[in-house]
Amino acid sequence: MQETAPPAALVLVGLGIVPFVAGALGFWMLPPEWAAHALDAQVFYAVPVLSFLGAVHWGAALVEGPDGDRLWVRLGWGVVPALIGWLAALMTAGPALIVLMAGFGAAYLVDLRARDRGELPAWYLGLRRRATALVLLSLGASLLRVV
Repeated sequence: MQETAPPAALVLVGLGIVPFVAGALGFWMLPPEWAAHALDAQVFYAVPVLSFLGAVHWGAALVEGPDGDRLWVRLGWGVVPALIGWLAALMTAGPALIVLMAGFGAAYLVDLRARDRGELPAWYLGLRRRATALVLLSLGASLLRVV
């Protein structure tokens, strides 16, 4: 079993973090009329990324086939991050950031348990840990400016 993330995953996840960090930096550093756009860009990017984290569970479950004993649970969880993101998209900035942070935190905890059950590779969690930390720091930095 591969313990280190493939280079493609490292590069793509690294690139995927850029809009989170750029959104937070822009929200803090740009003039007010641009800062609001930076915050919107960060939130609107976070929604599909959170949805993608649920889709990972669909992909893993589909690889195992329809006879898996946890299929309903895995597929069910797979749609929850999308619903969390959808709710966040309907909210004002402060509550949206809080909901997104909770969603990313919950997604990481679910991934951790899935890894422990052998449903996800160990390298994925190592990558997710670092990415989730940066996402939460970025969203949190924006939240500090909102409140």
